[in-house]
Amino acid sequence: MSTVRATRGFSPLLRLLGSEADATRSDLSEALDSAFAGVYQHPLLQQSGRLTGYLRHRGLIPNEQSTEELIRFLVDQAMARSPMPVPQALVDEFWLFFNELFASPELKGLGELGLDMVRLVLKTYEPMLVEIVNLLKAGRRFNQWQLDEVMRRVALLRTDLIIMRRQIKALRHIRPFFAADPADFAGQAQIIAQMVREFGPFFVKMAQVAAANADLLPDEIARELAVFHEDVPAMTEAEVNAAFLECYGELPHKRYLDFDPARPVKSGSIGSVYFAKKPFLENGLEVLRPVVIKVGRHNIDREFVIGKMVMGLAIMSSQYWAPHSRLAPFLRAMQEQVDEFVAGFVDELDFDAEAAHHARFFERARHSQIWHVPEIYGHSRRIIEMEYLADAVSLPRALAKRSPREQRRFQRQIVQRLSFTVVRHMLRHQEMHGDLHPGNIMIGDDGRLHLIDWGNVVSLEGKWNAVWDYLAAAILADTGLLADALIRMSTTPAPDVARRSEVIAALDDTLRRKGITPLTRRNLLRELRLGGWEGLHRRGQAVLQLMSNTQQLGVVIRKDYLHLSRALFAAAGSVGTLYEGAPKRRLLQDLILGGAQFPLMLARESLAERLGRTRLAAPRPVPALISRHADRQALDRQ
Repeated sequence: MSTVRATRGFSPLLRLLGSEADATRSDLSEALDSAFAGVYQHPLLQQSGRLTGYLRHRGLIPNEQSTEELIRFLVDQAMARSPMPVPQALVDEFWLFFNELFASPELKGLGELGLDMVRLVLKTYEPMLVEIVNLLKAGRRFNQWQLDEVMRRVALLRTDLIIMRRQIKALRHIRPFFAADPADFAGQAQIIAQMVREFGPFFVKMAQVAAANADLLPDEIARELAVFHEDVPAMTEAEVNAAFLECYGELPHKRYLDFDPARPVKSGSIGSVYFAKKPFLENGLEVLRPVVIKVGRHNIDREFVIGKMVMGLAIMSSQYWAPHSRLAPFLRAMQEQVDEFVAGFVDELDFDAEAAHHARFFERARHSQIWHVPEIYGHSRRIIEMEYLADAVSLPRALAKRSPREQRRFQRQIVQRLSFTVVRHMLRHQEMHGDLHPGNIMIGDDGRLHLIDWGNVVSLEGKWNAVWDYLAAAILADTGLLADALIRMSTTPAPDVARRSEVIAALDDTLRRKGITPLTRRNLLRELRLGGWEGLHRRGQAVLQLMSNTQQLGVVIRKDYLHLSRALFAAAGSVGTLYEGAPKRRLLQDLILGGAQFPLMLARESLAERLGRTRLAAPRPVPALISRHADRQALDRQ
């Protein structure tokens, strides 16, 4: 029991060594003093004192008498050898002090004396001991960090296996798809939609791209995939709460009023959108405003990486089931093309980059009377908080709200404004929204465009020549110019130049099978007159398919050009949504009329910008977010 009580003195030292924080010299000194104090109280140390007294009494070790004799001898020797006589009064005073000093002796045992010597040595080395302790702490922290990192990757691997199992399981729908009646497009559409939902966000994004290019698909499948522009399975309440804990360390109800993580307003492939209210300061007064909160899905980057891997495995496995010397280069190029395509999607997963794009286009749209971008109030890695659009709805819903008589005017107005906005972005800012599908185009009651979801912005710098050559060559069916454009846009242009003749031959074969003849000065008017709108539409469809023909030759298009084409066709698909079921010539007429209105619209925009900058130059109160503490107080009062 005495040993247990004595070890309690080591508690401060153990706590010091076991804590995460670095130690100081004073902390170590106090902990060592406490440890030695506990040892001094141990009975064994007291027994060592009795043994020492016995040995001294027997004269077996130096004792008080021998010590006094030694001191007297040293004093006598000092007086005898002093070159000057020592005054007797000084000698008498010393011996008086000596007798008083030894009158109540407090001799320590050998154990206590040994501990005192150890403590003295430790005091001498305390600075070095502090350094050693802190180095050991740092090593332990590093080892713990290493262990945590290993366990984190193990958990990531476990999550990847769950994603992979779900995605591979979703591929089982391929068999019933091919088993379905080829003419039953409705049945095929349901199978595809079910596979997309089970596969997850990666295929949802692919379905959105496919729906934007609906001209290439049967109507039933196009309509089924178009649902994914607005109807995507929502995040769970637990996922939303976990995102807030990860980014802000608190649940959403601590930051917002009326935030319901179980009821999103809209869900997409990247995340879900929620409405809530938050207090702001305006002119010194608290104002409760509605806000929109976009929350990113958990492990969305892994969904895309694993999705790319599963598709790669499927493509590679086809080389086992269908080995052929001509098929292998095509499959290899297809796999590389999928990698390039997915790499562009991964850029959309960074909410910090999305917030930067969003803020940049918000400033450009600040004074526009044609298009608008909601203001961002704050953002983190997985959460973006922005302005609430009270009167805006998505493009399909805005069209459905109009009566048949109003729809014609609405079509003309929106196509003119959308085409003007896209062209101005491309020409003036050298970049454009990369995903203008119908769900990302909101329409206000006044017909103003509200563009949302800026995760993908495509730069046009350095791409104009290749893009223009490609579009012009595709429409004219000039395969030589088209091959040159495709080679410039490829990932390996230098080696692809050696295959130019092969690329041209493949393009010639594609155009011949589609019945598309090259346009020249001699046959231009005749081809346009005979083919009409359908002929132009057929040429437009060929533009979408020509890139895929280069894969059999191993030509892989760079991701920036792929996503530029995706951006253009997404915008074109939104325009097509406006004119679904309407004669194609109506769209052509409205585009021509809109082009004629461009100078007037540009003049109005320039005037609005100048007036807006003038107003901004004048000082005015700016609404500000209330601090988190004040935020909680305002919510409590509500």
